[in-house]
Amino acid sequence: MSGDVMTRLKALAVARFGAGAEGLSPDDDLFESLGIDSLQALDLLTDLEEAFDVEVPDYELQGVNTLAGLAQVIGQRR
Repeated sequence: MSGDVMTRLKALAVARFGAGAEGLSPDDDLFESLGIDSLQALDLLTDLEEAFDVEVPDYELQGVNTLAGLAQVIGQRR
């Protein structure tokens, strides 16, 4: 996993969800740490698809709930 991908993912989370995302570690559960629901997670997915110029089918994200997991999925799409 590229550090650049992780940095950009974290920046997207901070931009979308505010200062609460600044302290996220790669293995923190996004839903628990940020208090987000599935609709907000889809908004984040849209942001990351645009930022990384990738298209990620929803089914590939089943069970992915960390920044590290998102970075892995993005890495497979780039």
